[in-house]
Order: sequence, then structure tokens, then C-alpha cells
Amino acid sequence: METMPRPRPPHLHRQVSRHGKTVWYARVGKGRRVRIRSAFGTPEFDAEYQAAIARLSEPAAKDDRAPTGSLAWLVQRYREVGAWTNLSLATRRQRENIFRQVLDTAGRQPIAKVTKAAIVAGRDRRAKTPFQARHFLDAMRGLFRWAVDAGLVTVDPTAGVADPAMPKSEGFPPWAEEDVAAYETRWPIGTRERVWFDVLIYTGLRRGDAVRFGRQHVRNGIGTIKTQKTGTVVTLPILPILAETLAAGPCGDLTYIINANGRPFTKESFGNAFKEACRKAGIPNRSAHGLRKIAAARAADRGATEAQLDAIFGWTGGRMASLYTRSANRRRLAIEAMHKLANS
Repeated sequence: METMPRPRPPHLHRQVSRHGKTVWYARVGKGRRVRIRSAFGTPEFDAEYQAAIARLSEPAAKDDRAPTGSLAWLVQRYREVGAWTNLSLATRRQRENIFRQVLDTAGRQPIAKVTKAAIVAGRDRRAKTPFQARHFLDAMRGLFRWAVDAGLVTVDPTAGVADPAMPKSEGFPPWAEEDVAAYETRWPIGTRERVWFDVLIYTGLRRGDAVRFGRQHVRNGIGTIKTQKTGTVVTLPILPILAETLAAGPCGDLTYIINANGRPFTKESFGNAFKEACRKAGIPNRSAHGLRKIAAARAADRGATEAQLDAIFGWTGGRMASLYTRSANRRRLAIEAMHKLANS
């Protein structure tokens, strides 16, 4: 008989039928149950579990009796198709927040009343928070581009609407090597916080993928996982330094990264916990994403090509990889050519 994982992932339940068969299912609170049919402990089981939690976490429609032809009715139809369900869970949650705001004020309005002027007004109301304005446009573009393709509307009101001006920023600050040393000193091998750190820096995974990564993804020392953001499958040899950390633990049954109660994290709660670990290490302005940046910089400095960086970090097209290779090449060339400034 299959043994129960300890600790159990959130919302995962086991039931033994009257015929002695073990059945696994996901259930959030007292809501409906979703059966998981793959064998426990396999990558397929993990994928089914994650998909089930994603479905069960979807917010309910604002109004199941929305009038046909209304904006709320259109959003309900959108949630039923692949154009919506194929988006990552994080993207769907982000856009659901936008739809909730829009439907609260205009859900029962006819679709025809959603004009280009209305979209521009919605963008401009969010001008003080440019990222929210951009998320609003992305959500409405996705909705109406699908609606045009599906023949439910003839005009896309988002067409030609300019993106809001975004503040100039380099994003999450990258870690320095002294930050890495400070964290490793505060959190030695054998602590949960060290597992968190080493999984991030020695796999290059985003935090949403790092919190899902576990033994079921590793075969013969090679990890393989499909990333949530882009759907790209990345291959991750488990380096000896990471293998040592994982062997020391503590780790969970389905995920290497666990919280103080021995349970897996959500992406959001892990981000908060990791920031707290950084604060205790004396580096309060560091984050999980910034750690991914130093991992990319290290690889580029040691000669990784753009194609290799794309493969490691799940990027496509070479644009992100080129940022790191250009920086590494400039540094290398400067060091090699600096002597030319001296008198011969």
C-alpha cells in the first residue's frame, strides 16, 4: 500500500476504497474534489496535483446569471476556453483581480459599450500605478482578441491603445558576492533557509517553479521541470554542492523547499519568507529574483553562451541572455585591454 507523504502537501487527501484501493484527490476546504489518477510520487502525479489546485483556486464567476451579451457574460465565456486556461496560474490570478474591478462597475453593461475611449479611460484611471495600468491593458487585450477570433465581437476596443509610460528601473537588484557570503554564513547547510537558497542559485529556477521542484522531478541526477511562466521544459543537472545541501535537508516529500511546518510554500508566501531570511542575514534589500540574476551573471562570466543561458533559465529568443553575455564580454574585454592605457 502507498504510504502517506509526511508532511502532506496542502489540500492533498488520501482515501482507501472498500476494495482496498488507494485514491488521491485534491480538495480546498469543503469544496469539490478533483481526483488525481497518476501514480503517487511520479512527475505526472505532481503535474495533476498542481493543475487540480490551480482549478480549485480559480475565483468563482461574479454573477452566473450575467445577461447574454454583457461584459460579465463575455468574461465567463473567456474563462472556459484555452486562451484563458493555457495562461499560467500567476497570470490568471493577476488578470482575475483586474476583471473583478471591471465587473464590479461595468459587468452588466453590453459589450458594445466597451469602446476604445472606455479602455483609454480605464488605463488613465490607473496612471498613478503604471504596472496596474499595464496589467489592465493586458487583461482586456487578451479578452477582446479572443472575442474577435471567436466571432463574439467585431471590433477590438483595445486595438491602438498605447501602453502606459513605465518608470525606468533595472528591476530587482542583483546580489553581490558578499551578499551570498553573508547569507551562507547566517544559514549553514542543515537549515531550511539554506535549502531555499541553494535550490534557487544552483538551479536558476524562478521562485514559482522552485517551490514545486522535488525528488519526483529528478532522475539519475538530472532534474526536469516545465516552467509555469513560459511552459518551457528546463533540464537541471543536480550539482554536487546542491546535492550535499539536499541530502542534509530538511526537505519535503514532494518539494525540496518547505516552510517551518514542513509543508510546501505557495510562490507568494515563499517570497515573503525568503525576504525575512535575507533580513536576518543582514541583507534586507535582497530577493529570490535577484538571486536568479547573480546566477545568470555567474554563468555568463564563466563563458556560458546565449543558447546555454536560454536553456538553463528557460528563456527564449536570446534577448535576456544577451544582457548577461554582453555585460560579461564588456568586463572581460576591459580587463584584457586595460594595459593599453599605460605608456609602452
